[in-house]
Amino acid sequence: MAIDLGASSGRMTVARFDGDRVQLDEIHRFTNDPVCINGTLYWDILRILHEIKTGIAKAAVGVGFDTIGIDSWGVDFALIDGYGRMVDMPVHYRDSRLDGWQSLFERIPREEIYAITGIQNIQINTIYQLDYLARKRPEDLERAKSFLMIPDLLNYYLTGEMHNEYTNASTTQLLDAKSRSWSRRLIEGIGVDSGIFGEIVMPGTCCGVLSDAIQKETQAKSASVYCIASHDTASAVSAIPAPIEDDYMFISSGTWSLVGTELSEPLLSGSALFYNFTNEGGAQGRIRFLMNIMGSFLVQESKRQWAREGKSFSFAELDVMCDATSSMGSYIDVDDPLFIKNGDMPARIAAYCRNTDQSVPQTEGEIIRVIYESLALKYRYVAEKITECTGKKLRSIQIIGGGSQSAILCGMTADATGLPVYAGPSEAATLGNATVQLVASGELGTLDEAKQVIRDSFSQREYLPRSGMEVPYNKFLTVLSS
Repeated sequence: MAIDLGASSGRMTVARFDGDRVQLDEIHRFTNDPVCINGTLYWDILRILHEIKTGIAKAAVGVGFDTIGIDSWGVDFALIDGYGRMVDMPVHYRDSRLDGWQSLFERIPREEIYAITGIQNIQINTIYQLDYLARKRPEDLERAKSFLMIPDLLNYYLTGEMHNEYTNASTTQLLDAKSRSWSRRLIEGIGVDSGIFGEIVMPGTCCGVLSDAIQKETQAKSASVYCIASHDTASAVSAIPAPIEDDYMFISSGTWSLVGTELSEPLLSGSALFYNFTNEGGAQGRIRFLMNIMGSFLVQESKRQWAREGKSFSFAELDVMCDATSSMGSYIDVDDPLFIKNGDMPARIAAYCRNTDQSVPQTEGEIIRVIYESLALKYRYVAEKITECTGKKLRSIQIIGGGSQSAILCGMTADATGLPVYAGPSEAATLGNATVQLVASGELGTLDEAKQVIRDSFSQREYLPRSGMEVPYNKFLTVLSS
């Protein structure tokens, strides 16, 4: 069973492997809705746990399963006290408490943080969340005995065992990129006891079995729970059908767009720091050298705003509206701080265009086209910086995740970058989650074998570049620098 938790929804899928191909049977799907309490935005982790138990119960009386793995977004966490209880509910990375995050650089220079971790400086990172607690709520840290990322926390609730899995831990900006262990210098430098951090375990480690209480509640049989590549992008990248040695750029396209390439060792150069690349952990100990940029969150928030106004659209309908709309030649920097929080996204996009002396989008189709064209052009920008930093001559782009289903965005990406785009599988995180379980349990020998199974089981769509986008790209660069 692969449990894939995204920032807006969760999905539970049973993967069946017959020795040649893998088949996915979705068992349970649910929304993941944050809750605002007294001005603080929390993840509703108890509801997520309830939904997971509901899915386990459904599978127990249906298809059955032998192993379980959980992947999720990164950076967010829970602190556990000496009684095994949460000190507080996990706070959402979009909460406003991180607005003053750069104050940390007055005590630890950003260059030093990057030299240790190789992680992109962005306000959502765990290091800034813990720094806030050390400065504003030290009593929470005084009660803490253990630190668990979201998949670690849920594994603990299922098994009673605590572990810190490598790929998700790497998103904290507290992990030494070279030794792949916790950095005491950074942890203690922000005023946190390093003793609350456990030993790092690698993907494929068995972290226990379903507890007797969970088995009784769900009527499930005993099943091994694995620490898979528990950061959802790490799971997704491990499911890319192309051979690892191919010089491709991947785009894990969802609420966020994770755009990068795979390396065998972290790259901590001055240019990597200058462009704010990140070195996150991957399956088999590989490094995902990537830039974390905004993704479909812009579309999701626009869709929510229009629903509040009484206009409900599906994502497919928005794509049709976009396709029927001509380019306005207006672009946004999708990573501008204006766009990071929930709210009226169409109004913010219009304001951004107005403030940068561009034509202002008015209709739903125009808003979506501005988003998609800006995303595609940002992908080209990242591709050029990857080549500059790594020396790789990129030959193709692999788009995985939900965004791979948007023919318009995939086509725009091919046009913007001048590279062929191969789209799919859209269920990459689920597939990567499941195949790591198959390798860990001995059903497959290596992840290379798993990639072959995925190639045999799922097809990709090819998008070849058409007309060049030099003029739009040059204008986009002026927008980035404005």
